[in-house]
Amino acid sequence: MTTTAQRARSGTIPSLGTSGDALKDNTIIVVFGASGDLAKKKTYPALFGLYRNGYLPKGIHIVGYARTKMDADEYYKRITAYIKNTDNDSDIAAKLDEFKKLSTYVSGGYEDPASFHNLTKHFEEIEKTYTTRDVNRVFYLALPPSVFVPVATNIKDCCYSTKGVNRIIVEKPFGKDLESCQDLLGSLKQSWTEDETYRIDHYLGKEMVKNLLVLRFGNVAMNAAWDKNSISNVQITFKEPFGTEGRGGYFDEFGIIRDILQNHLLQVLSILTMERPVSFGAEDIRDEKVKVLRAIPPIERQDTLLGQYVAANGKPGYLDDDTVPKESVCPTFAATVLWINNERWEGVPFIMKAGKALNEAKVEIRVQFKDVTQGIFADISRNELVVRIQPSEAVYLKLNTKTPGYAFRAIPTEMDLTYKKRFMDTKIPEAYEALILDALRGDHSNFVRDDELDVAWKIFTPILHWIDGQSGPRPKPLPYPYGSRGPKQLDDFITEYGYKRSSDE
Repeated sequence: MTTTAQRARSGTIPSLGTSGDALKDNTIIVVFGASGDLAKKKTYPALFGLYRNGYLPKGIHIVGYARTKMDADEYYKRITAYIKNTDNDSDIAAKLDEFKKLSTYVSGGYEDPASFHNLTKHFEEIEKTYTTRDVNRVFYLALPPSVFVPVATNIKDCCYSTKGVNRIIVEKPFGKDLESCQDLLGSLKQSWTEDETYRIDHYLGKEMVKNLLVLRFGNVAMNAAWDKNSISNVQITFKEPFGTEGRGGYFDEFGIIRDILQNHLLQVLSILTMERPVSFGAEDIRDEKVKVLRAIPPIERQDTLLGQYVAANGKPGYLDDDTVPKESVCPTFAATVLWINNERWEGVPFIMKAGKALNEAKVEIRVQFKDVTQGIFADISRNELVVRIQPSEAVYLKLNTKTPGYAFRAIPTEMDLTYKKRFMDTKIPEAYEALILDALRGDHSNFVRDDELDVAWKIFTPILHWIDGQSGPRPKPLPYPYGSRGPKQLDDFITEYGYKRSSDE
């Protein structure tokens, strides 16, 4: 059996490169929106995970910044609220104490330069302890998009380091449609270069999404069947088992397509369908993603199924949420079909589905291959490649095999690579950990480039304007019960595009 040490030495990727300098010391990470949910639930736990494992720059200091006034004890309580130490491990507890000591908090506004000058004074006090002149600053915007531009502008005008590297990390959403995205990109570009900007889509940091590049281009057997000649249809599915639960006001403004399909699932699709890059360098990967996205025409209305959950199983419906407008027709479920007009994928439907208040939590890719040649088999199941992104990361291939024993007939079975069984001693990092580390290393490959955003919004803006009522009456979503698989019309919808459910499902 191959040992872990042997496996670690094989399969190197010499073309994997970075587009900037790796930050190894003299670095401050500033978390804007430090009092908010995103920072508390994702950013700080990710920073602690990196610190605990020795991946943050030497002498790192973390500064939290927000409007909220709070003392050090309240700040530490907030930033550690979602950091887990369920077994009361003394080593983790000691690291957590160290983590608190290297983190401080500053309160201030987002639009007044005086607050940012005050923040810079705080930086300069910290930087007095540095033994060399280089001063690196990483600015993480865990903020609503309404303040992206004033914060980015004030950082550049008041907090920009003239003695080292500056990077700005921006969270989605990047606009609501093509026009608003272009306005936002244009405003940010007035202060920050593309090389300094890291736009996070956290799905690009997920282990199985990053693994798609190796699965596709590191396996001849996989790549040989990866086109319209072998593949019938592809489904990319996102399912959440809970509803808006008091956060309906925000959700109603954006909807499920902006929240999930236009960014997370489209990023997955682009990696799944792009051509082989010249190298695994950031720009080579992103060039190929943009090329395949440019081959996708805007989504058609007839290729779209919309739903909204209603009360069932003791759970409230979407319209029962007090934060949701009473007559809202905002979709909480959407299935839509994308087509790629290039030589590899012409005629293959890519069905993207996402919904809230469904029967389970799951994100997966399901590639269904075409039927085998008829004649010697009758009613045999199709092959399927399934990549489970979360939970319980896995890759499995559905094959047909002979029934064991005297009978001679084919039954479907699976070749299963479930990560927690195969890699039992390996801890898979959280997506935000991986992406923050990439930003510190200067690796843009798992961040969204400006032209990529532009093309993505061109695909979705027409259908979004229809749903928003900007091009005729707003469509009414189909009802589906809380805890179900989605609208009852879903099975007919995906069957229409060639999907065949196997007999064992």
